[in-house]
Amino acid sequence: MGKELSTEVKQALEDIYYKSRTGRGKEAFAMLEKASAAGDGDASCVLARCLCGYQYVWSGHGFPEDDDRASKLLHKSVEQGSALGVLVSMRCGELTPEVEEKMPFASLQEVFDQALELAGSGDAFCQYVVGNVYFWWDFLRIQGKDGSSFSDPAAFRAYLKENISKCEDWFWKAFRGGMYFAANNLNRYYTQGDEDIILPQPEKAKDLWKMGAEYGYPVHQSIYAEELEKAGRKEEALHWYKEAAEGGHPGAWADVGRCYAEGIGTPKDEAYAVKCFEKEIPSGNLDGYNRLGKAYLLGLGVPVDHEKAFQLLNHAYEKGSRWGVFYLAKCHFYGWGTPQDHGKALRFLDQVNWNYWEADYLRGLICLQGIGTREDIAMGVAYLQKAGDHPEVKEELRKYKKTLFGKWVRR
Repeated sequence: MGKELSTEVKQALEDIYYKSRTGRGKEAFAMLEKASAAGDGDASCVLARCLCGYQYVWSGHGFPEDDDRASKLLHKSVEQGSALGVLVSMRCGELTPEVEEKMPFASLQEVFDQALELAGSGDAFCQYVVGNVYFWWDFLRIQGKDGSSFSDPAAFRAYLKENISKCEDWFWKAFRGGMYFAANNLNRYYTQGDEDIILPQPEKAKDLWKMGAEYGYPVHQSIYAEELEKAGRKEEALHWYKEAAEGGHPGAWADVGRCYAEGIGTPKDEAYAVKCFEKEIPSGNLDGYNRLGKAYLLGLGVPVDHEKAFQLLNHAYEKGSRWGVFYLAKCHFYGWGTPQDHGKALRFLDQVNWNYWEADYLRGLICLQGIGTREDIAMGVAYLQKAGDHPEVKEELRKYKKTLFGKWVRR
């Protein structure tokens, strides 16, 4: 709000963005609330972004999402005289003519000039905001120009190219200064270009996630680990999953646990995998719930506990994850941790949309025995045949034969 960020906003940006792995996000959030209430427009702007979800702030902070409050805070930041608030509001579609009239600036150009001054002083958040002005073509509205402002299309195109390309330098400054989000726009800029004005340069995007990982950004450490795992560099992948997990990135401990459970980049250690999955439970990460549920269901690193397994798997399912539907089907089929219910088992099996022999085996048994659905021997046999060459499948198939007329019946 003015030509220099307040001490409170500077500290909050450090804790929320530049040094997110310190774990001081919630304290910074509270500091912003207090500063916003005291009239700090920049605080109102940053606080608004904190309420807009993972696309605007690292999910590891666990901030609440509240679009309505964020919108009100952005309007407030404009009225409080935050140049950043005006530009962020513009980018979010919140700078309506009515809101713009309330800003204490003579023009949008004055707003942008002040933001440029803040960015030039070295603050990464301000550099990111300025980069977005060029990247998303907001400079057109700021400067009050369009195609009709130029003598011919070629002149307009040259003007666009000159301005759009300025985003690259600002995003790099922001990225190196602590704004990992800047890499997302750099990646898009390099891989997609911008219409036919800026040509793609995909080679420049090649090491962005690696760089972000080395800068210490937990989300990039997780992304880079995934890339390494896909490339078969499993020990390196595990290293970066651990770095992301230690930095507090949601789901990273589940990835570390998966590596130990499956022996990816390390010898198998199912007991340690369980400890990793347990670390995800306080944050509510559904992958942690699912994988811990599987461990208790099958006795992988812990004693079998069907009731606990069902509770974990069912919680994840009710929260929207379909990862554990097969295991929930088994719980209902056998009555593990929940009353036996073949109808429910079949409904869960119908959600298994990948080829898995045991799912087809259970579907086959349900059809053949007419439990939870009407008996259909032909369909049941078809499921068993699809299930493949497994001992229990072959044993079940021996109970049925084809008549001379091609009908499947019990022996």
